[in-house]
Amino acid sequence: MRTHDAEARILDAAKSCCERWGIEKVTVDDIAGASGVSRATLYRLFPGGKDVLFDALHARERAEFFDTLTAQIDDTLDFEDLVVRLVVTATRELRDDSHLAIMLASEPGAVLTELTVDGLPQIIAVANDYLGPVLKPFLDPTFAEQLIDLLVRITISYFLAPSPHVDLGDPESARAFLRPGLALLAVTDRHHPPAELPADTQEQLPS
Repeated sequence: MRTHDAEARILDAAKSCCERWGIEKVTVDDIAGASGVSRATLYRLFPGGKDVLFDALHARERAEFFDTLTAQIDDTLDFEDLVVRLVVTATRELRDDSHLAIMLASEPGAVLTELTVDGLPQIIAVANDYLGPVLKPFLDPTFAEQLIDLLVRITISYFLAPSPHVDLGDPESARAFLRPGLALLAVTDRHHPPAELPADTQEQLPS
């Protein structure tokens, strides 16, 4: 078995074990047995054992999650559509994988057993790395960072505590919820600084 294939099998097995027993209860023996590799092979591919293995799993889950998000907005030219697609896709992905949010929130070297507000800064930091370039055509970097912070907090909040009035996994509901906020902030115009007035015009303005 090639190294890459073995690593993928082990990571798949780790994810499956987490879904079956919970992150805190999974052992290296569980993962080795589920993947069909020996403990020696697992430790050779992931020196350090469970901590290194979970770091690799977190990295893969994050990459796949944000690859899915960016794939959904590749052809999006309208800013409102882009924001709606991001929120809807993120919400659906989180609902489809009960451990994904915990994976996103965990920092390297740590294993969270549940998602709390303490994990939000990690998710926001990773989201900025992936989504900052996506928002660059629409927003200046500072405001893009603020918007990503807001969208992550909204998405996680409604994921953890669903509302009977808003379904962020539904495009129409998400658009209706997000549109007033985007309009209020005039978010689509923030990246267009006002043109500088000619000097003679400035002199005519009242002080």
